[in-house]
Order: sequence, then C-alpha cells, then structure tokens
Amino acid sequence: MWRGCRRLLQSRSPPARLSRPPPATGGSSPVRPGAGRAYAPPAERKRFYQNVSISQGEGGFEINLDHRKLKTPQAKLFTVPSEALAIAVATEWDSQKDTIKFYTMHLTTLCNTALDNPTQRNKMQLIRAAVKFLETDTVCYRVEEPAALAELQKNEWDPIVAWAEKRYNVSIGSSTSILGPNIPASTKETFVSHLASYNMWALQGIEYVITQLKSLILSMGLIDRHITVEKAVLLSRLEEEYQIQRWGSVEWAHDYDLCELRARAAAGTLFVHLCSESSTVKHKLLQD
Repeated sequence: MWRGCRRLLQSRSPPARLSRPPPATGGSSPVRPGAGRAYAPPAERKRFYQNVSISQGEGGFEINLDHRKLKTPQAKLFTVPSEALAIAVATEWDSQKDTIKFYTMHLTTLCNTALDNPTQRNKMQLIRAAVKFLETDTVCYRVEEPAALAELQKNEWDPIVAWAEKRYNVSIGSSTSILGPNIPASTKETFVSHLASYNMWALQGIEYVITQLKSLILSMGLIDRHITVEKAVLLSRLEEEYQIQRWGSVEWAHDYDLCELRARAAAGTLFVHLCSESSTVKHKLLQD
C-alpha cells in the first residue's frame, strides 16, 4: 500500500488544466431531506480516468483525476485538511478497476459529507446527536433470558462499560428495562465536553462510527484504541452472533455483513484520526 501511496505523493504537482474541464464528482448523491445523514452511494460507474494524484491548494489538499479536479456532489472543490487523508482518498480512487464501486469508497463519502454538510448541522448539533446515542446504547440494554445470553452480555459488555466509566470518570450502568438505563446528566455533559475537543470533520467520522456500531461507548473505545475493529464489531453484534451460534446463519450473507460492517467501522475510525492529524506525511515513511 505504501508503494502506491508514494507514487501518489510524488505526483502532487498540479496537472495541466484543460480548457473548461468537466468536474469529476465525488460519486455520491445528496439524500432527500429526512432520508439520512450522509450521502447515498450511486450506481457503479465505468472508470473514466487513468491517473490519480494529489496537490496542495489554498484550502488544503486536492484530488486530481487526470486533468480534472475532484468535486463534491454539490460541486464544491474536493479539499481535505490533511495530506495523509488526501493520500488515503486518492488510494481509494486509484484502487478502482474498470468499474468505480462507490460503495467501497467510505473515506470519499465521509469527505463529501464533511464538505457539503447536507443536513446543515453545526458542531454542537453533531455533538448532541452523538451523545444522544447513550440513551439507546447497545451495550447498556441487557436481557434477563435466555440465561446464557444474559451471562454472555455480562461477561462481554461489563468490561467495556467499566472501562468507559473509569476513562471518562462517569456513571453509565445498564438496564434490563425497555426504557433503558437512566444516564445521569453529568455523564452526558462529560461526553459533550470531550467531543467538543474534536473538529467538525472528526465529529462527522465519530457519528458515522456510532451509527455503525449503535453505541457511543464502543465507538469511543475503538477511537481511543482500547479495542480493535474486530472486537468492537463483535460486541455490537453480540446477540446476533449468539443466535447464529445457536441456529446457524444464511450461507455467505452473514460473512458479507460482518466484513462490510468491519470495513465501515475501520474507515470511520481512520477518518477520525486522519482528520485530527494536521502535520504532513513524512517522505521517509513512504520509501518502503
């Protein structure tokens, strides 16, 4: 991968401009009002470019597809805040074969969402939306029966809840009630303060991870590097995995869903870290 990234980095100089070049869009269409929070990937498209490169502009780092500047679905110049993120996005485009599979380009979609902000939310609205997931957090809802599943939830979920309570000095708890646990207001405000330390781009990534795992606690454990992607996904699907072990799964469908969820969670986590990284990539890291 680093060899491919090095080739992209070495081609950072802006290509010659065509006269009135048609824009190369980021490959996603805005969702209808109320239909969702991010862009919905369009159908596959035939690859229309040969080379991918990055260049530094006034607003950040840009992606070039041959002589075209990549644009967002709202026709904004596709510009990202860090060189590392630009390389990662360019690698997504460069790795496409004869057909562009937009549904595999999670980083591109997240950048489009951050740039166009289709729901027009500000930083505090993003933070409040993320913290609201605590009220329905997957790891806080427990069953009383069957006893085997209740024991599995206790053994697997209690440690991550205990970690979060110690890490953020808060009280979270769990509940078997359909109403869920009673999360203290002080706990919510602590998470609000913590998330406020992230920039708008990183917050888009955090919310994306939370919506995949249906858990703020698992998402913060993943972003804080306390648990791996595989572990976070497993914990988010604990009841489903229990049922599969007991009753079996649909051939290939389970594996596909599992891999796809891992890919989305990993991409969102990587996006958060790359958006929080302001320094440029050191050239010596790209030599091997």
